[in-house]
Amino acid sequence: MTTVAVTVGASATDNVVLDAAHTTCFIPSKLLPDCNKVVRGYDWSNGNNVPAILDSYISTGFQATNFGLAVDVINQMIQAREERVFNELDNTTVQACTIFLGYTSNMISSGLRETIRFLVQHNLVDCLVTTAGGVEEDFIKCLGQSLVGDFELNGKYLRQNGINRIGNLLVPNDNYCKFEDWVNPILDEMLEEQNKNGIVE
Repeated sequence: MTTVAVTVGASATDNVVLDAAHTTCFIPSKLLPDCNKVVRGYDWSNGNNVPAILDSYISTGFQATNFGLAVDVINQMIQAREERVFNELDNTTVQACTIFLGYTSNMISSGLRETIRFLVQHNLVDCLVTTAGGVEEDFIKCLGQSLVGDFELNGKYLRQNGINRIGNLLVPNDNYCKFEDWVNPILDEMLEEQNKNGIVE
């Protein structure tokens, strides 16, 4: 069925424009085969059911959907990790999935360090991949505390007060000094041992 918009007293050209606008605005809706999930959030009257809350993210929309997709992938990884497959090299069975966790130094500087520690402590990952900074920041966290600041803090003001910025995280210069005081003697001892054994010429 075609609908034509006609305005009394308008010119033929105006009616053509109006008809085109009407046709464009009132295109009949069609279902998209790949986009048929209904938007629905978690019903909090059901209490704090954590698994159900996580399941609801995928149908919540916006970034919650991406979070929900990530939850699905992680669950698939965990399930695959529990399965066993035959290893032809030594005729044994091994876990079907090896989980690698990669992270950068700023993630260790943040509160995500505790999450990564939990994953390792409970054998939820098999291998860590990080930068030298990721290792360094982990040691520094053992020696001193970082603070929550603000993205808008003045850089000159921070520098004058011996504070380093990582986004909205603040790291006192003293923390880096403590790290150097701890690691430099170890490096000096390693160099001395290498020189003594002729490893370094």
